[in-house]
Amino acid sequence: MSDVPDIATPVRTQAIMNQFGINTKKSLGQNFLTDINILKNIVAAGDVQKTDNVVEIGPGIGALTEQLARAAKQVVAFEIDDRLIPVLDHTMAPYDNVTIVHNDILKVDLEKEFAKQFEDVTAPLKLVANLPYYITTPILMQVLQSGIHFDNIVVMMQKEVADRLSAEPGTKDYGSLTLAVQYRMNAKLAFTVSRTAFVPNPNVDSAIISLTPREPLAIQPRDEKRLFELFKIGFVMRRKTLWNNLTTAFGKGEAMQAKLTAALAAIDLDPRTRAEKLSLERFVELHNALFDAGVYNA
Repeated sequence: MSDVPDIATPVRTQAIMNQFGINTKKSLGQNFLTDINILKNIVAAGDVQKTDNVVEIGPGIGALTEQLARAAKQVVAFEIDDRLIPVLDHTMAPYDNVTIVHNDILKVDLEKEFAKQFEDVTAPLKLVANLPYYITTPILMQVLQSGIHFDNIVVMMQKEVADRLSAEPGTKDYGSLTLAVQYRMNAKLAFTVSRTAFVPNPNVDSAIISLTPREPLAIQPRDEKRLFELFKIGFVMRRKTLWNNLTTAFGKGEAMQAKLTAALAAIDLDPRTRAEKLSLERFVELHNALFDAGVYNA
């Protein structure tokens, strides 16, 4: 398809928008990339091969979709905006390996949808997308908690959020999202993207982050759902001590405080510690100690 002109140029992007009479919707976080080199670098960061199935979320008018289609075996892209479906039908017409699913990704049963849409479900699966910034976190959490194995996840997001995903304990960016992501994936900042590469220009700079499956932790949690809840509890009031956040979540009664005290003592954890100081492994230890002390059963 080398004879097909690239979508991701300012002139063609504007021409497509004019042809279909569309404007970007701020409510859907729509900003269209118009730098072909950035799109090619995103595909390269995902190491997309002709043997790969690729999922895209929020294809817009198809600028990234086009580059993925040229590199991958099959692309399944989820688009929520009714107005963009005829646009994508037009721009993706040259590519017979692209399927557009008109649906809200947060309402989709991913496992069933992938089984339905991908012709070869045994092929390596990758997620490559320019995520809508206003729902970046919910989308990531849905994907990571789906139980589906992704060989690679490469997504563009607000740089501030990307910094949180790759943060280290004790830093200002470290938080519950960091832990939730790093529990399953190794997070690496691939490169940053200036706001000037989009139409219209967003108010923030962006970043591409690469997530690859990590080796299982040496210590496994008793209950993964409860562990993810504990990540949030630890940071519900960031500047408060771990003890304050735990008692706020589980209760301040005498019996509960005794259980919490026993759990912290079991792993030699100072209750005055703040959650931002705890590594992922220490959070798992804390979760297991709370579980063993009967905190979750109260």
